[in-house]
This record gives sequence, structure tokens and C-alpha cells, in this order.
Amino acid sequence: MMNDITEKSSQDKQITTGNKKTVETKGAVEVTKSYTVKSKKHGERKKTKTVYQYTKPARQVYGFIVKPEANKIEIKKEIEQKFNVNVVSVNTIRYNGKTKRRYTRSGVITGRTNAFKKAIVTLQEGETIDFYSNI
Repeated sequence: MMNDITEKSSQDKQITTGNKKTVETKGAVEVTKSYTVKSKKHGERKKTKTVYQYTKPARQVYGFIVKPEANKIEIKKEIEQKFNVNVVSVNTIRYNGKTKRRYTRSGVITGRTNAFKKAIVTLQEGETIDFYSNI
């Protein structure tokens, strides 16, 4: 059922925000940044800014381009068989083909890109898919 692998979200992200509420809600760490501001009127001044940084943990979410006829149950079975993992949920998205136009010497050429279906698969905690183990 699967045609292609699209993306992988397997790295923790470092997020910086100016919102003080993230300290209580997400366990953010207060970081002070200092920088220099140059102006004609006041010359060179040093300023400090307080920001809050926290780490957003990676989710075990993978995207696959699948056949348009495939339903969620078929997609789940195929991924569990192929990669030997437990799938928690499958979300699907249908993309329409887009019209493309090119202006050439002989006139305007119009065409369309293919429509496709994308499946976003969420795995159980602690499981990953290693795409590069067979290379």
C-alpha cells in the first residue's frame, strides 16, 4: 500500500520563548542574553533580555505517501508487518494535484501534478522505525 516515505520527527526540539508562563507549564529554564545596541543618538549601549528555553520531546510520528484507495486499517496492518512496530493511530490526508503553467517560446504549457494521499502514523512509546538499516 505504501509508495514512499516522506518525513520523520525523531529529534527533540529546543524552543525559546519570551512567555513567562512556560516556566510553570513546561519546566522552562530562564536564560539571560546580552547584546549591544548601536544608535547615532545614544552611541553604544549594552542591553540584556530574559528568555525562557525548554525542550519539546520528539514524538514517534512518521509520514508515508500511500495509495489513494488504502484505508486506515490497511495502512496500519502493512506498517506493523513491514517494520515490526505497534501502531497507535493513523491519520490520513488527501492532497489535490496542482495546476502548473510555463511560459515558453511556443506558448503557454499547462499541466498538473499528481494527487496523492499521505498517512501520518503514530507509534507506541519507545518504538522507532529505522529506515536505513537495510542499506
